[in-house]
Amino acid sequence: MSQTPATPPADDEIDLGRLFGLLIDHKWWIISITAVFAIAGIAYALLVTPVYRADALVQVEEKAGMSNPLEDVKSMLGEEPSTDTEVGILRSRMVLGDAVDQENLALKVTPHRLPIVGDFLVRHGMERPGFASASVWAGEYINVSQFQVSQAFIGEPFELTVLGNGRYRLALEDRKLGEGEVGQDETFLNGSLKIRIAELGAGRGATFTISEQARLSVINDLRSRFNVSQQGKDSGLLDLSLTDTDPQRASRVLDAISDVYLTQNIQRQAAEAEKSLDFLEQQTPEVRDQLREAEDKLNQYRTERDSVDLSLETQSILDRIVGLEKQLNELSFKESEISRRFTKSHPSYQALLEKKQQLQQERNQLEAKVDDLPETQQQVLRMSRDVKVNQEVYVQMLNKIQEMKIARASTVGNVRILDDAVVQPAPVEPKKPLIVVLATLLGGMLSVGVVLVRGLLNRGVESPEQIEDAGIPVYASVPLSEEQGKLLKRVKRQNDNHGHHISTGILADRAPADMAVESIRGLRTSLHFAMLESGDNLIAITGPSPGIGKSFVSINLAAVCAQAGQKVLVVDADMRKGHVHHAFGGKSEGGLSELLAGKAGLEDVVRSAKIDGLDYLSRGSAPPNPSELLMQQRFSQFLADIRARYDLVIIDTPPILAVTDAAVIGKQCGTTLMVTRFQMNPVKELEVAKRRLETSGVVVKGAILNAMERKAAASYGYGYYNYAYN
Repeated sequence: MSQTPATPPADDEIDLGRLFGLLIDHKWWIISITAVFAIAGIAYALLVTPVYRADALVQVEEKAGMSNPLEDVKSMLGEEPSTDTEVGILRSRMVLGDAVDQENLALKVTPHRLPIVGDFLVRHGMERPGFASASVWAGEYINVSQFQVSQAFIGEPFELTVLGNGRYRLALEDRKLGEGEVGQDETFLNGSLKIRIAELGAGRGATFTISEQARLSVINDLRSRFNVSQQGKDSGLLDLSLTDTDPQRASRVLDAISDVYLTQNIQRQAAEAEKSLDFLEQQTPEVRDQLREAEDKLNQYRTERDSVDLSLETQSILDRIVGLEKQLNELSFKESEISRRFTKSHPSYQALLEKKQQLQQERNQLEAKVDDLPETQQQVLRMSRDVKVNQEVYVQMLNKIQEMKIARASTVGNVRILDDAVVQPAPVEPKKPLIVVLATLLGGMLSVGVVLVRGLLNRGVESPEQIEDAGIPVYASVPLSEEQGKLLKRVKRQNDNHGHHISTGILADRAPADMAVESIRGLRTSLHFAMLESGDNLIAITGPSPGIGKSFVSINLAAVCAQAGQKVLVVDADMRKGHVHHAFGGKSEGGLSELLAGKAGLEDVVRSAKIDGLDYLSRGSAPPNPSELLMQQRFSQFLADIRARYDLVIIDTPPILAVTDAAVIGKQCGTTLMVTRFQMNPVKELEVAKRRLETSGVVVKGAILNAMERKAAASYGYGYYNYAYN
């Protein structure tokens, strides 16, 4: 039962079987690329500087730990700030800027280490070897206690090089600024730079870069590495975290942020008490003076009236008026507090004003009763009222001042640091397993993608069926020969950057049992029947492009025909780049070009090969006009002469899509064959080559699929049929 080959897909269809075969064909290439990416991922994960994370826990309580004595109207002043507000405060420039200043983060000291592997060696404790000169190694450090630069040099990198014996050299952009000594205040750039190196624990030649960064850029960098998150909704617990390549620095800076936040929270809680205290201390001297003045007036009036006393009714009115004045005075204090927080349209402010207006109305009613009293009683009552009101106000203010001082001293804020900053033992970056996995996946996907894209773009012929669909019969499929590969030699001509391969022997003579030779024997049989209809024994072999194996097919076809008892001549008609003579061990000079130019006769240019019955004719010296030589009568006469002398004449012609020589030669030959190479020449290219020959009147009898390989892409896509028979 015979097996029918798979139908090749249309050009605009995707053959999944072929794509799968491409992956199988290039499996080792894919594995190699993937392995390279995996190794690169491992190297990156090992060499990249690890990033550590410090974390702390802060609690924000709803109320302060101790109430303020002046906060009698706390309900009217709104609720405590929300947790979101506290998060914003923590990430503010106020808090982060103070932390930057405390830890002197604007000063950046960078040691010079070996490129790529320097940090890795230092992390693993590699101390300074004997060959090291300018690099910094494990255990080497520098302590900069002072570094001040003018605004013009902010961000400029200053290079400090250790000279030994406690001395160093400072430079800026290869400009030497001078030398300094450890422990001494040094000045450079006419006072624009002041520096003091407290400690210098590095070997001679060690180099550090020192720069003063802009404060805002340092704050922004710190904010990008600082994170605040809330544990659950309305929990009041804030997780603080900070990432840094230096774990100790991460812990110090995060503790500094927590301390600054706690300090500003206490200061914020005490701010209202401080403002109230300032207000009371400013008003107390005025109230004291008013009290003294009121007492003097009352005493003077009584002296003038011989000590007038108040009646019981008048005393009652006086007590009521004094009580109202006291309440109004307290409301005045509260109004001063509220006015700093709300406008008069706020409900709390409106309620206070209504209460104040009501008390004022009651006071006005009592004032009306006072007007009905005798004149002396009125004067004594008003003066006594002024004295008592001022006494109450003065005593009240003294009490408030004491209460405010106590409140200010006892303010603890509503923030607690539950957990100080602690650095996690394992770095958070890089995630080594993830990096290796991603690098491996990237390498695999990239290599597979390249293979598939190349496979889709390179639509070279992979089966005889594709050629036959183009309307060209396939006379033979010649498999790629490993033995032929051993006969190839790479040569480069002048102005040829890539070079090309030439055959230094005849495969049919060296390995007659090779599968490629067996396929060419099958071609010989096919040609025997095809040439019965032709008018001569001339065979022109051409192809669409160079490097497809035309010369290989021509030489070995001639060899197997000669081995079968025929007298065969191989003609190298590629007078530009022909290399048939290399296979026979001869030279190119003294060949076809000399014959057509009339410089030599036929007997002078035809050479015998080692195989009986096989002769060859080299291309000769490269002429300036090969096409014109082929179109002369001398070439037609040459073909007539050799047609009579040999049983078979095989003419190796140049590629038809490169030059027109093949069309000129094929016009005078009875049989023209086209060679195409496996996975090299697309079907479209074959069709164009065929049309170009047919335009010149040359009929292509058949095609030869050369260098066919047993590949999964061809097997899955079109089927592969080739068997060894020993």
